[in-house]
Amino acid sequence: MKSILVVDLSEKTHHDQHINQDLAKDYIGGSGLAARLLYERITPETNPLGPENPLLFLAGPLVGTSMPSAGRCSVSARSPLTGLWGESNTGGFIGPEMRFAGYDGVLLTNAADSPCWISIRDGEVAFHSADELWGQDTYQTQDSIRELLDDSKVRVACIGAAGENQVKMAGIINDHGRAAGRTGMGAVMGAKKLKAIAFRGSGKVPLDDPVGYKEIVAEIQGLVKDDISVQALRMAGTAGYVDMGSMFGDMPAGYFQLGEWERSEQLSGVRMAEEFLNRGMACYRCPIVCGRETRTVKYKLDAVHGPEYETVAAFGSLALVDDLEGVIYAGHLCNLHGLDTISTGSTIALACDLFKKGLITPDDTGGLEIRFGDAAMSHQLIEQIAHRQGFGNLLAEGSAALAAHFGVPEMSATVRNLEIPMHDARAFSGMAPVYALSPRGACHLQGDMYGVDTGQGPATELGVSPGDRFENSQEKGAITARFQAWRSIYNALTVCHFMNPGASQIQKALTAATGWEYSLDDLALVGKRIFTIKRMLNLKLGSDAKDDRLPAFMLKSFPSGGTTGFVPDLEPLLKGAYLEHGWDPVSGLPTPETLEAYGLAFTLADLP
Repeated sequence: MKSILVVDLSEKTHHDQHINQDLAKDYIGGSGLAARLLYERITPETNPLGPENPLLFLAGPLVGTSMPSAGRCSVSARSPLTGLWGESNTGGFIGPEMRFAGYDGVLLTNAADSPCWISIRDGEVAFHSADELWGQDTYQTQDSIRELLDDSKVRVACIGAAGENQVKMAGIINDHGRAAGRTGMGAVMGAKKLKAIAFRGSGKVPLDDPVGYKEIVAEIQGLVKDDISVQALRMAGTAGYVDMGSMFGDMPAGYFQLGEWERSEQLSGVRMAEEFLNRGMACYRCPIVCGRETRTVKYKLDAVHGPEYETVAAFGSLALVDDLEGVIYAGHLCNLHGLDTISTGSTIALACDLFKKGLITPDDTGGLEIRFGDAAMSHQLIEQIAHRQGFGNLLAEGSAALAAHFGVPEMSATVRNLEIPMHDARAFSGMAPVYALSPRGACHLQGDMYGVDTGQGPATELGVSPGDRFENSQEKGAITARFQAWRSIYNALTVCHFMNPGASQIQKALTAATGWEYSLDDLALVGKRIFTIKRMLNLKLGSDAKDDRLPAFMLKSFPSGGTTGFVPDLEPLLKGAYLEHGWDPVSGLPTPETLEAYGLAFTLADLP
């Protein structure tokens, strides 16, 4: 659509900003182009919860087209949880509808003086008071806005109580339970007093070569349809990974301190499908249908969204809860209030661990016993976190702040202050550099090496092939870096990581859509450029190679389970990744030569 809507929330004004096509070709879209567009706007002086923090919703060039699983949208700003580069990514229909309404993105500047929401319908922008919406949960908000606009097909991105109360792990919710969950983008939205953005459009996304695009999309649809991993996702959702993850020792238990936990079988996606599933739910034009609509008798809910694997593990095995209905309800509460389930579940599990060790007592918690295995306690803490009540006010700051408060910062399962997702690096060595180098903090979607080494979605044409999951070598680190660059392309397009037809097919689709000629080497370079500009942004904000680490307690081997005796060795893994990215193998800093070669010379002044 070639333009971004720039909104000044304090002045209630807006204008269109044309997207520089050279920048678009160099960074594609999504979080890649967002990093370039926000590079000069985000400085060390930017308060993540201040009016000066820009918040950018941005789609990619394939979003809203016939490409399967190309319905995602990135949300970026300086993270209030980490203080560093913040980006999140959501599925559903919000990204396509934003483009149909006339825009590739929406840039929100400054802050409103009272709660408001914005409607964008076929290029028409309107500001509305949110006084009556403030305090509503995310489901109520979406329904209320559809009623106010008298249009059941309006797509709404909104915050709940967590965003309103600027909880550091607050997310942005759309299409009922879809979420831009990570890095606290909901808190940024809440600080701006923006309750919601509503999109509705009748536009059509232009294609440079419609005939060629139709042909390559048909080929991709056939490849995706025949993918065995896609079929498994359709049957059991992402929670179908529970059994495999437990076997590999990849599904964490007891706050990353148990090598195996036999009760995890109670949380499987197969059991969910058999006992609690209403139907599968798909994002825009997605043949995979990995989403779940579930029910629970215990909590008298006929239809709730999810949970996904990350939620099942975060509120299940990580906290030693084997009550699947209790986990379903925990995920539902997070959706209602707008909370990232990974960070929320991990912070609660950390509290359980510190309580077990006597570092937290009932005197600290208002009398609440915070113990592993207690689903009801998790539900109570979710409510407290979302509303910043009681002990929840401290938990709302995240795991790193919680551990520091009680004098044990080393017990926080975080990288760059972002909670580690539900994949243990002891199960797949490649995940160690993925977490250590991820620009937004620990993230499994910046290079899902557990998928590569189990044969799900490798990019063999780019030098990313399945290998030994216990390999500690520079070459393993180099493979990881190549895959980080490739997933940077995915997050720029922006398409779902479960859709893996092959690098050449993605390259052909991008060229047909945009008219820009890319070779696979060109795409590899773009991926490294995107990954490196985010590295430079974090360097500017105070994070360097000292943060390329994992918590020490997560580098201790287990005596039993799927990872018996193994720990990743970060030194060779990081060295290989540094070299592949074009960074100095000792300092971890991008070299001046690399910055010049990647077209990032404008960042040279930010090298330490």
